[in-house]
Amino acid sequence: MAAVLRFASLGSGSEGNALLVQAGQTCVLMDCGFNLTESVARLSRLGVQPEALSGILVTHEHGDHVAGVARLARKYALPVWLTHGTLRAQFKTLGALPNVTEINPHDSFSIGEVVVQPYPVPHDASEPVQYVFGDGAKRLGVLTDVGSSTPYIEQTLSGCAALVLECNHDTALLANGDYPYSLKRRVGGRLGHLNNEDAAALLGRLDNSCLQHIVAAHLSRKNNTPELAALALSGVLDCSSEWIGVATQEQGFAWREIV
Repeated sequence: MAAVLRFASLGSGSEGNALLVQAGQTCVLMDCGFNLTESVARLSRLGVQPEALSGILVTHEHGDHVAGVARLARKYALPVWLTHGTLRAQFKTLGALPNVTEINPHDSFSIGEVVVQPYPVPHDASEPVQYVFGDGAKRLGVLTDVGSSTPYIEQTLSGCAALVLECNHDTALLANGDYPYSLKRRVGGRLGHLNNEDAAALLGRLDNSCLQHIVAAHLSRKNNTPELAALALSGVLDCSSEWIGVATQEQGFAWREIV
């Protein structure tokens, strides 16, 4: 019997991000933006002991994705994978770890039973990537912290059985909110974060014929609502907005199995 591919979130948003992916006996963590105590507690909530992790994959150097990586990796002797640019940007904290592997943003590799395909994205970081995870048959595509889409992103995410897709903000809420103008420009810019409309447009350009799960992620507390994000994505898929999952900052989301 083939191993079940499943995924869950420890939390998603500007205060911390981490995503679990498991196939068979292999369980990897993508990013860790929480402190050590919080990370262990959130892992435990999902039934995972940190020493059972196979390692940590890092997307980029921003604190809400990398703040907890070094302490978790050091305490539980976990290997870490990241790009050269990300390592350079966080060398003071990550460079001293005993087991760090630099990855090529275009080259797939395997961690145990999990196939990992990194891919570059436009974001205001040194060498940011996102990841597609698979078990050789089914694929989970993850895309957050991206300001705009590219043909390569859409080619990479087409045909996935599950998607975790950034819906950071509603354009009207961002424009009329209390963020300083400079922050509004950064968030809404080409190297910032996807708004609901652009996320939906990107989704509409993908091959979604195999899609079993979709989760809206990295929602802004001030500039979005779960209802607006779900409505935008469900309009493209012609489904009920209740079918769209939403990752929260506090709870993330529970395990979802890809069959």
